[in-house]
Amino acid sequence: MGAMVLCTRQAQAMIAELVLSLALAAELPEAPPARELAPGVHLIAGAILPGRGPDGNTVIFEAPDGLIVVDTGRHVWHSDAIISFAAERQRPVAAIFNTHWHLDHSSGNARIKSIFPDAPVYTTRAIEGAIAPGGFLVRNLERTRQRAADPATPEGEREEMAIYIATMDDAESLRPDIAVEGSQRMRIAGRRLDVRVTGGAVSAADIWLYDRRTRVVVLGDLVTFPAPFFESACPDAWRAELDAIWATPFRIAVPGHGEPMTRDQFNVYRTAYGAFIDCVNSEGEVAQCASRWEEGVAQFLPNDAARAEARAYAAYYVGFLRQNGGASPDCVN
Repeated sequence: MGAMVLCTRQAQAMIAELVLSLALAAELPEAPPARELAPGVHLIAGAILPGRGPDGNTVIFEAPDGLIVVDTGRHVWHSDAIISFAAERQRPVAAIFNTHWHLDHSSGNARIKSIFPDAPVYTTRAIEGAIAPGGFLVRNLERTRQRAADPATPEGEREEMAIYIATMDDAESLRPDIAVEGSQRMRIAGRRLDVRVTGGAVSAADIWLYDRRTRVVVLGDLVTFPAPFFESACPDAWRAELDAIWATPFRIAVPGHGEPMTRDQFNVYRTAYGAFIDCVNSEGEVAQCASRWEEGVAQFLPNDAARAEARAYAAYYVGFLRQNGGASPDCVN
């Protein structure tokens, strides 16, 4: 395979396999098509469909040796959108980055690697704690298996559980082929990226990426809508990481969930996050803290339903964090 293009025979074989793969899933929901954010940088937006778990955003960088896929989603229709993009471009997936181990960002690894087995997964070793006995992803697995096997469980719920179980049964696909141990400038598939690793934030260690060429920063769940998700988080380390991102001269920020942001919009989110955590750590009423969050990110909430959703998430996380001493029980800091 040449650095820039596949040879004709390889390209034909790859496209034939991709077309067959997509045809088998033709009746499933469809993820939105990729859209270009900057030259050689594309977004496949995640979504939360009714009765379904979320898919995180996927960012694809074009590189001399293929495609760099950042986060692979949860559902087959999301990973199929990645595969379809590769087929349209007649480029292989040359590398996979997982910003963190949450399954709405990594369950698609196995499907992508079934088509592109030579694509290494780059991520931190934080996944090892999540899949260890007693770890975050293991704690409810047996109960989930039992509920998924119960005919009384609604079909859509069983399907979501089946994704979780299948991912855990193939947990090897979540582990890094190339472990990212610390922040560094890396050459991936011929494209240089600044790779930053947190010391605990959303999870025990998260990755965010900065592309100097386009000044795009890919943040994973360091930015999410309708609210930050704190189930495995260290809120103070998270706030410090948002400050570190702000110090980077990006122009477009891609959240883990939600639309791309300008620098000014990111700063609005960063400020709202800090005000929310300050309220959580105070004696403020739950409703007061939830309203503070809603008001802080009001420009991102297009209607009453979105505002109500943001308030509800924020109110839940006030209780969650206060119950657990201001951080997730899985916070390692």
